[in-house]
Amino acid sequence: MALARSLSSRGRMFRSCEGLLSCVSGKAPLPGCSIERRIHGSAASEVPPQAGGYLRTGWGEQSDRSSERILVTGASGQIGGEFVPFLRERFGCDRVVASDVRNNRTLAEEGPFVYCDVQDKDNLARILLENGITTIVHLATLLSAIGEKNPRLALKVNTHGIQNILDLAATNEIKVYSPSTIAVFGPTTPRHDTPDSTVKEPKTMYGITKVHQELLGDYYAAKLGVDYRSLRYPGIISSKSLPGGGTTDYAVDIFHAALKYGRYDCFLDDHASLPMMYMPDCLEGTLQVMAAPKESLTHRTYNVTSMSFTPAELAASIRKFIPGFEMRSVPDFRNDIAQSWPASIDDSLARRDWGWKPKFDLDAMTSDMLNKISNRLAAEQNAVKAQEASMMA
Repeated sequence: MALARSLSSRGRMFRSCEGLLSCVSGKAPLPGCSIERRIHGSAASEVPPQAGGYLRTGWGEQSDRSSERILVTGASGQIGGEFVPFLRERFGCDRVVASDVRNNRTLAEEGPFVYCDVQDKDNLARILLENGITTIVHLATLLSAIGEKNPRLALKVNTHGIQNILDLAATNEIKVYSPSTIAVFGPTTPRHDTPDSTVKEPKTMYGITKVHQELLGDYYAAKLGVDYRSLRYPGIISSKSLPGGGTTDYAVDIFHAALKYGRYDCFLDDHASLPMMYMPDCLEGTLQVMAAPKESLTHRTYNVTSMSFTPAELAASIRKFIPGFEMRSVPDFRNDIAQSWPASIDDSLARRDWGWKPKFDLDAMTSDMLNKISNRLAAEQNAVKAQEASMMA
């Protein structure tokens, strides 16, 4: 099977602003990566003493604000699993603390990893203070499809989590980045070229909780001075992470199915157009808005997108590289969710204010996805064969 040459997904290094550390060039050795790793409840022993004592509630005059320390919640999820290594490569392993309610052995081996339920405010406060956290990347959330199956849990996790994050950020002068989503829009929103400021009447619990987050973030920024920033993610497509329970996850499933079986049953209608973004663009754009000068931002939450396509258009792109690929549309409840979301969004404000510019279009993403997934599948098959051979020897 002939695959087109992969476009380079190596992202630009962005100059950090407002105290973010300078980007680290090269991959090895990374700062702070030489010590043995383990899962632990705190990285306090690796953090220099700071003003205010163990239960400090603010930063003293002698504290060092030039060294950022970042906590990532929900680090074991689709975006967190890739964003944590991305941040550690640029800022140093020991300056990025991963956290989740479930273990991620890879992240724990590479740097600090702590158990953190964002609904537990006291434990969250302890983690922030003991680790000297200056920036929170809040990714812990229940996505659309899972949220519709368990709306009460989604309401609890998504709303309590962001409220605790913002409360503690206000008390301790901590910066917050927490993504929003196109799920904040609904049937009454303009479906094409949806602007940043428009009607937000979502029909999913996930969307409702994210509208709550956007409004709460605006309030804490305006009234309590929290440096809160957010991007409305479209569907995020990753070659590394498995689907995480979102309505747009067909655009990840389909590549695995194409390579393994040559066919795919899609849970959306053939012509259900949705905004999408490839993970390398997502990571670079997120870091870019986090590092943007505060005075350049005219919004707290920005639309971002790379492309919009339908399942039929994605299947056609895959057939350019796998000619015999077949897709059948078998819509389920997720199709109703997709129909309530925009078909395309306007991200011109992000391009104007902080220079957002994606690198991947549909065919470039398809080529890169197929190459990376096929290489990983081949490596897994070779490992299985090697293990079988060793057992027979």
